[in-house]
Amino acid sequence: MRIGLLGTGPWADMAHAPALGGHEGLDFVGVWGRRPDAAKGLAERHGTRAYDDVDTLLADVEAVAVALPPGVQAELAVRAARAGRHLLLDKPLAPTVAQGRAVVEAVRAAGVASVVFFTARFQPETEAWITEQAEEDGWFTARAQWLGSVFGGDDSPFAHSPWRREKGALWDVGPHALSVLLPVLGDVRRVSAAAPGPGDTVHLVLDHSGGASSTLTLSLTAPPAAAGATVELRGRAGVALLPEAVEGPVPALRRAADALLGAAGGGRPSCDAAFGLRVTEILAEAEALLTDRR
Repeated sequence: MRIGLLGTGPWADMAHAPALGGHEGLDFVGVWGRRPDAAKGLAERHGTRAYDDVDTLLADVEAVAVALPPGVQAELAVRAARAGRHLLLDKPLAPTVAQGRAVVEAVRAAGVASVVFFTARFQPETEAWITEQAEEDGWFTARAQWLGSVFGGDDSPFAHSPWRREKGALWDVGPHALSVLLPVLGDVRRVSAAAPGPGDTVHLVLDHSGGASSTLTLSLTAPPAAAGATVELRGRAGVALLPEAVEGPVPALRRAADALLGAAGGGRPSCDAAFGLRVTEILAEAEALLTDRR
């Protein structure tokens, strides 16, 4: 499959470009970015072509991978879908429900495949754990802590990301936590509570369709020594802890590309645009509660 990359930031450079370029089933045709100089530099580093015009890139490929801020991603995903291109998207799908819904509608109307890259869902250890726990009945409650130090003193390449500064941990790491909890506990019937913490930290309480409740603590301002991700389930089966992933994002992105290839051939991925929209809806509900609190 001929695929292009939209985006030239740190995530595109450290994850997307090497994943696409090293995938045996993909022909990494080229890259487009909002900054032509950055696109040229990324293309040179990864042995591909820089495009000055996004429509020219779309005309040369069968699929696109997107590594752009959520609002820009949503707009270009609609454009690419309408051009008949399959989509490998990043989380969150969009910053608003309306934009997320537009992506889903464009995907359905065009009949193209879509995969949203929720990292934990494409790492073998965590995906196997999620599948195993989803087969268990009787989960009573869950606790998820997804704590990053992007704004907490760590030397992160994402520290100056405008959309992360604006939307915070709720929208950056919240999708990761939801991608783990939803397939195990069921859909979220309602966000029961949402409260702000220090920095961009937020605390959520969720009511799930399977009967369990969960609590989420999300932050990008944790001290580096306190950063990390933990998910704990408790129920009739006892206590289950999400295992730590061994591999980094590049192998996980290659598995996401595998899922896109399978979906383009008629398969149904677990993390498609419709799932990404549902995550967006839950985040928007939590954001509305937080806005009221503030």
